[in-house]
Parts: sequence; structure tokens; C-alpha cells
Amino acid sequence: MKRAKRLITGIIFITVICSGPAAFAVSNIPYHTYNYDYWQDVYYTPAAYIPDKSYSGDDLNVGPFKNPQDIFVAHDGKVYIADTENNRIIILDDTMKVDRIIETFDNNGTLDSFQTPSGLFVTNKNELYIADTGNFRIVALTQNGNLMKIIQNPTSEVLDADFIFAPLKIAVDYADRVYAVSKNMFQGIMAFDSNTNFTGFIGTIKVNITIYEKIWRRLSTKAQRKRQIQFIPTEFTNLDIDPDGFVYATNIDPKGEQSVRRLNPKGEDVIKKKKDGYLSGDIYWRIGSDYSGPSRIVDIVYRGSGIYSILDMNRGRIFTYDHESNLLYIFGGKGSQKGTFRNPAAIEVKDDKILVLDAHRGEIMTFSATRYGELINNAVSLRYDGNEAAAVRLWEQVLKLDSNFELAYSGIGKSHLASGENKKAMEYFKLAMDREYYSIAYKRYRDDILKDNLSYVLTTVLVLAAAFLTRNAIKKSGKKGANGVAK
Repeated sequence: MKRAKRLITGIIFITVICSGPAAFAVSNIPYHTYNYDYWQDVYYTPAAYIPDKSYSGDDLNVGPFKNPQDIFVAHDGKVYIADTENNRIIILDDTMKVDRIIETFDNNGTLDSFQTPSGLFVTNKNELYIADTGNFRIVALTQNGNLMKIIQNPTSEVLDADFIFAPLKIAVDYADRVYAVSKNMFQGIMAFDSNTNFTGFIGTIKVNITIYEKIWRRLSTKAQRKRQIQFIPTEFTNLDIDPDGFVYATNIDPKGEQSVRRLNPKGEDVIKKKKDGYLSGDIYWRIGSDYSGPSRIVDIVYRGSGIYSILDMNRGRIFTYDHESNLLYIFGGKGSQKGTFRNPAAIEVKDDKILVLDAHRGEIMTFSATRYGELINNAVSLRYDGNEAAAVRLWEQVLKLDSNFELAYSGIGKSHLASGENKKAMEYFKLAMDREYYSIAYKRYRDDILKDNLSYVLTTVLVLAAAFLTRNAIKKSGKKGANGVAK
């Protein structure tokens, strides 16, 4: 019955969302906001973020952006834009005004330029790394624009002899190791050491083939096998890196189940996944419309305190998760209204605002957190730091705005659990559908009852034991008297 309900909910939901965001325009918010509960049913929520401002090339007096493909916010607040088809890098200061434009650099005495730069990254030392895609290289510049190094033509036994290195997106860790997503590279993310040497791949995604597919391929003719889907690892689309050196990467997932990975220094995916949880944007989708198919996640931004947001190019939505893969909120959509996208390409965070780069419009759009969004962000941050008690007040305010927000019930339950109020914790974990912590609270509550009533239990046991022994003694004595045995 529950499964049928979920199926009906999914059919209704995908029918509506695939008709475009205009149908959901509420007040001045041009998109609908929703979430999924424990049963993966859809419920609508207050908006966590609302449209704020937009910045085009004309607004910044640098001429129109032409198919810009990446944006990066440095630690000092400066914003870097890869204006791809204009072959330039535009740098904005902390107030979103033009600081400078980089179109050329000195390459050992020769004036050099970029060709369709598609990705960029800025280190904490303000060193700028550029994925100079059309020139098949990565260019690293100092803060003053001087050439540091160039990564190109990697060679290795694991690379095909005819492989062409065309980097699309890049990230750099605290040890100056460079990670690159390269065009037509399916083996994983390419890694380079600080001396530009190729060291191998990280995050290679294994593709599981079903028994049916194995049998079918074995029975197929050579011509049929050529027409079948090639079982190759999934292609990565973008990446970001946290202060500890963990790489957050997005990938194409035709099944719509996992498009996000958290890779440790060994290249292993260590992201926390909930049982039957999805890490790929929308759970429900359909085939055969302008918004068909699973979410196509094209970028990710790590926001601190375990929070990260991913960008869906297919339907123009932003999905935000915490470190335990709980989906916090969803917003955004495709359209022509302010705050909607035509072709979202990149996402970043600046202070408390979310920035999205639209390649088709050639604009940076900013979104501000509502009270609802601020409460969730702050509560999750406190929870990440282990301060469940301080987060309770915020969770309670979240529930006043959204009584269906299960993570808030779980957060309050954990606070009661930590303070020893196990019965109250059980109540909140039940509302949160948090079976794991409900079991913990139940066991502790059961132990509390036994502990509080142990003296009564022992007294009762002793009284019953004494009564049992006395009864047996009386019965024994009565039997002896009846047999005429005298003492």
C-alpha cells in the first residue's frame, strides 16, 4: 500500500515538475521548493533561498560574456570568471566590481594567450590555475599574473598513446596537487603532483553489469554488440575540494542514484550514504519532455561544516546536503524569469549568498538565504560541531516554519538523548523516522527503568523466593505427619 502511494506521488510530481517552473510561481519566487521525506514522498517547503541580484558582462562594463563555463570565489572574496569563448579570465573584487582582466601572460619571453578556458581554481596563496582547454593544458599563474608552471602532454603506461589531454575542470589541494577532469576521460579524475607529473587516477567508478546484460551480450552478434551501450566507467563533470584535502566530485549517472562522491587522498569514495538514499538530485523523473531524464549534476561547491550544494543542469535546480547525506533543501528552476536559468554551468558561495553562472545568458545570479534557510544552515553547522544542545532552539524554529522537516526532529532527539532524557528522545526520533537512534534511545530507556526499579525487583524476587521455600517446607512437613512419622 505504501509503495503504491509512493508510486502515485512520484507520477503526480514528475508530471508537474516536467511542465516547467512557471506553473509553480508563487508570489515573487519563480520556482517551487520541496523536499523528500523518509518514505521518499514529496512535500512542499518554504523557500530556503530567493533571487537577489544578477551581473552580466554589460553590467560590469566588460562587454557580454560569451558562453562562460566556470566561476570561483577565492578566500579573499574575489570572484574569478572563465569567460570561455572570449578567451579571458575576469576578476571581480569583494564588492563585485571589476578588478582586472587576464587575456595574456608572459610564457618565457613570449606573449601567450588562452583558448576556450573552461575551468579555474584559486589557492589560498592566490595562485590561479586555469584549465586552458583549447590549448590542451593547465596554466598556473601567481597572484601578479606571472607564469608559475604549465601542465600538458601527460605520459604514462596507463594512458593511451593517442590520448589528448583537454582539461575541463580543476582543483588544487593544500600540497599543490592538481586534480583535473579531462574531456573524454572515463578512467577517473587525473592527478598531478606539485612538479606537474601525472601520478594516476582517483575516484574511478566501477560499473556493475547485471547477469541478464552479461548473458545478452554473450549471445549477441558482433553487430548487435556494437549497437549496445558500452559498459565504461561514468564520466566526471566537476569537482571541488575541502580544507582537509577531500575531493568532492560530480559525475553523470544515467540511473539517477549517485552523482556525488567524496574522495579521500587514496581516491576512495568515503561519502556517507543513507540506506536507500539518493545523491543525484531529483528522485522522480520521466522520459520524453523538455525536462526528461535524471538530474544532470554539473557542479558542486563545498560550503563548510559538511554542507555542500550541487547544480542540476537538466532542470536548473540546486540541491543541498549535509555531511550525512540528508537533503536539506531544493530551489531553482529553468525559465526566463529572474532567478531561473537557461543553461546553469557553475555554482559557488560568497559569504551567505549562492552564486550561479548561467552560460546561455552570460550572467552571474545571486541568491540570498531566507530565515528558513539561515536556520537550517546554522543548525546543521552546530550539529556538525557536535553542539546538539545549542542547535535545539534553531530546530524548534525550523519546525514552526516546516513541521515536516525530519532532520529537525532528529536533532532535538539527539539533544534529549545526550542529556539523558531518553523517553523524550524516543518521541522525537519516532517523528524523525530515525530508526537507528530510536533503537539507541529505547535501549537506554529500558535500562533506566530497570535501574530505577531494581531494588523493587530484587525485593519482590526475595519475597517470592522466601514464600516458595516456606510453602515447600510446609508441604514437606504435612506429608511427614500424614505418614505417621514422628520426631
